[in-house]
Amino acid sequence: MREPKLLQIGKVPVAGVDDSQRLRPVSEAGVESLIASVEELGVMKDPIHVRQVKSGNLVLIAGGHRLEMARRLGWEEIEAKVWTDVTDDWACLMEIDDNLAGAEMNALDTAIFLATRKRVYEKLHPETKAGLAGAVARWNATEPSSVAFVTATAEKFNLSDRQIRKIVAAGASLGGDEIDLLRGSTRQVTLKDLTEIAKIGQDDERKQVVLRLSSGNAKSASDARKSLAKEAGTAPVKDPVEDEFQALLKRWKRASPAIRRRFVTEAYDDLSDFISDECERRER
Repeated sequence: MREPKLLQIGKVPVAGVDDSQRLRPVSEAGVESLIASVEELGVMKDPIHVRQVKSGNLVLIAGGHRLEMARRLGWEEIEAKVWTDVTDDWACLMEIDDNLAGAEMNALDTAIFLATRKRVYEKLHPETKAGLAGAVARWNATEPSSVAFVTATAEKFNLSDRQIRKIVAAGASLGGDEIDLLRGSTRQVTLKDLTEIAKIGQDDERKQVVLRLSSGNAKSASDARKSLAKEAGTAPVKDPVEDEFQALLKRWKRASPAIRRRFVTEAYDDLSDFISDECERRER
C-alpha cells in the first residue's frame, strides 16, 4: 500500500469540496464560534484537510466546521492541505483524531468516533484484534476491544483505559437509526445513558429506551428501562453472575497496590490456569 502524500498546501474552491461523508453533522455553535473568531482575527487559524480521489474531485477529510464557516461567509476559496494516495481508513482516522483532539464533542459523538476508531484501528492492525500474547496484554473476555487499541487511544487523548472501554462499548452498541434519534434528543445524552443502553440485549427494548430518551419522555436511559419494566409488569432480571463480578471488580478497584500485588501472588496459579484457558479459547 502506498503511503499518503501531501500534494499541496494552498487555496481550493469551497464549492468543489465534497463533505457528504462526515461521521457527524456540524454543530451550529461550533460554526458560529469560528465565524466570530475569523471576523475578529481576520484569518482562519488552521487549514482544512482534503483528499484528491481518482476522479480529481476533492473530498473532505477534516475541517467540516471550517468549511461550513467559509460557505456562510461567502468565501470562494479556502486554505487546504490536499492529500493523495489516501485510503478510506486513513482518511477516517484523520477525521476522528482531528475531532477528538480539537473539537467540542458531546458524549454521543465521542462514543461513535471512538467505536469507529476501534473498528478502523483493528482493520489496519489485525494482529491486535484478539489481544496480544501474555497475561498483561490481554483483555478480560467481556471487554470489547484489544489492549493495543485501548493503550494507544488512552495515551493519545489523555483518558484512562476504563474510560476508553466504556465509551467504545457504548458507541458500538448503537445502530444508525438510534444514533439519529439520540442526536435529535430534547435532552443532553450522557455517557451514563449510553452505557446503560449498551447493556440492553433485546433490540425491541433498546429501541423503546432510545425513543423515550430522545423524545424527552424519560430523564435517563435507566429511568426509561424502569418504566418499561413497570408497564410490562416485570422487574428487571438480575444476573447473579454479573452482580458477583461487579462486586469483585469494585473490591479490586478499592484495593491498594500492595493488596493487589499480594492477591496476584496468592492466586497466581489459579490466575495462570484461567489465562491459559482463555488464550486457547481465543486461538480456536
